[in-house]
Amino acid sequence: MSLHITNLTKKFGEQTALNDINVRIDKTEIIGLLGPNGAGKSTLMKSIVGALKIDAGAISFDGKDITQNEIDSKRKIGFLPENNPLYGEMYVREYLNFVAELHDLPKARIDEVIELVGITPEKSKKISQLSKGYKQRVGLAQAILHSPDLLILDEPTNGLDPNQIIEIRNVIKEIGREKTVILSTHIMQEVEALCSRVILIHQGSIIWDSPIDEFRGKFESLEDAFANYTH
Repeated sequence: MSLHITNLTKKFGEQTALNDINVRIDKTEIIGLLGPNGAGKSTLMKSIVGALKIDAGAISFDGKDITQNEIDSKRKIGFLPENNPLYGEMYVREYLNFVAELHDLPKARIDEVIELVGITPEKSKKISQLSKGYKQRVGLAQAILHSPDLLILDEPTNGLDPNQIIEIRNVIKEIGREKTVILSTHIMQEVEALCSRVILIHQGSIIWDSPIDEFRGKFESLEDAFANYTH
């Protein structure tokens, strides 16, 4: 799996959301995508998955330009956006069956993923009846159902209780052994627990890209490093 982002720029009117972004990922790892609110994290993730049209620059996935090979690229990418759009009137298993049919997957894969993300007790409920935590799990299930090479997660543990956070982190860690994960979060403990590399975006530009220990540097905690770099 390789993801190369070259001179990526994205504007919304007069506002520059991403300014000449360059990122290179060539190996399996879990990457923490950090930045203050409005820094450009979600815009970057949506650009990678093809949900936003880029204004300048290029994104290549496995050596192919994603704008020229959009469908093939999306087959290999899983995405859980921050707002986790789900069909509330569908039942959990019905929804995952729908996603599986889109990817032409065997039914057995649905059961595997239901067990992996821990929604077996809820699989016969309507999505609208689920708690916030279980809705997040359903969103994660659809993102990993087709075994993507690249998994992009925007605030995946948002709204979860402490036990649910630990469980979802364990799922992400397991996935990260074989796949590349880009994880956006404001929770520094999550970065500490999961990530080997940190990419820090501030005001639309990447100001840091390094192994997590280098990012922490001389500071006592990741929170201190984050505050210093983005102050």
